[in-house]
Amino acid sequence: MLAPFLIMLREGIEAALITGIIASYLRHSGRSQWLPAVWIGVFLAIAVSLFVGAVLQLVSAEFPQKAQELFEAFVGLIAVVVLVSMVTWMRKAARTMKAGLQGSVDQALAQGSGASLALIGMVFFSVAREGVESVFFLLAVFQQSQGMAAPLGALLGMVVALIIGLAIYGFGVRINLRRFFQWTGLFILVVAAGLLSAAIGSLHEAGLWNGLQTPAYDLSHALPVSSLFGTLLSGVFNYQEAPTIGQSIAWGLFLAITFFLFLRPVRVSGEKPLTPAAGEPQNVRV
Repeated sequence: MLAPFLIMLREGIEAALITGIIASYLRHSGRSQWLPAVWIGVFLAIAVSLFVGAVLQLVSAEFPQKAQELFEAFVGLIAVVVLVSMVTWMRKAARTMKAGLQGSVDQALAQGSGASLALIGMVFFSVAREGVESVFFLLAVFQQSQGMAAPLGALLGMVVALIIGLAIYGFGVRINLRRFFQWTGLFILVVAAGLLSAAIGSLHEAGLWNGLQTPAYDLSHALPVSSLFGTLLSGVFNYQEAPTIGQSIAWGLFLAITFFLFLRPVRVSGEKPLTPAAGEPQNVRV
C-alpha cells in the first residue's frame, strides 16, 4: 500500500504543479477566459489514462499462462523505465519547468483561431504523461499484489495529492518540494529495482530467461514473505525471500547505477555544478 500511495502522491503533485503553473499564469496575465480549456485538457488526460489502463487490464486477462507471465514482465520493464524517467525528468526540468510551461502557453495562444485547441492539446499532453506513467506502474504493482491494499493506497495518494495541490495554489500553502522530490526519488528507485527483479522472474516463468537461476540466498527461515514484515517489504519493494543470482545482480547493479546518477551534482551549461539539494524545486508557490 505504501509504494502506490507515495508514487501516486508524487505523480499527483507533479500534475498539480503543471496544471497550477499554467492556470496561475493565465490568471495573472489577464487571460482567465482560457481557463476552461485547461480543465478540458486535464479531464481528457485523466480519461485517456483510465482508458489505457482498462484496455491493458482486459487484454491481459485473456492471455494463457505463459503469455500472462510475458505480459507481466513487459509491463514491469516498462514500469521500471517509466519510474526512472519520472525521477530523472523532475530532477533536470524542475528549475526551468515554470518558464517552459509559460512559454508553451504563449505559443499555444498565438495560434489565432486554433488557440483553444492548441492550449487543450498542450495541457492534455503535459498531464497525460503523468497519467500514463501511473498506469504502467500501477499495472506492474497490481500484478504483484493481492487484495485491495494497493488500489486503496493509490487512490489515497491521488486524493492527498489533490488536497495538497489545492492548498498550494488556492490558499498559498508552502511545502518543501525540493526535499519531497529528492527523498521520494530515492524511494522510487528502490521500488523500480524490485520491479526489475520481479520482471526477470516473470521472464523465466515465460521461458525466455533461464540463466543464473541458482538461489543467491534463502531468508525463508529468518524473514519469510508470509511474516508481517516480509509481507510489508514484499508489497512495497517486491522483496523475495529466495531470489536467484540473476535477480540479485540486476537489483544491485540497477541501484548502484541509478543512485550514482541521481545523487551526482546537476551541471547546467554556464553554471556551477548544483547538487540535487540545491537544484530541485524548493518551497514552490505559483
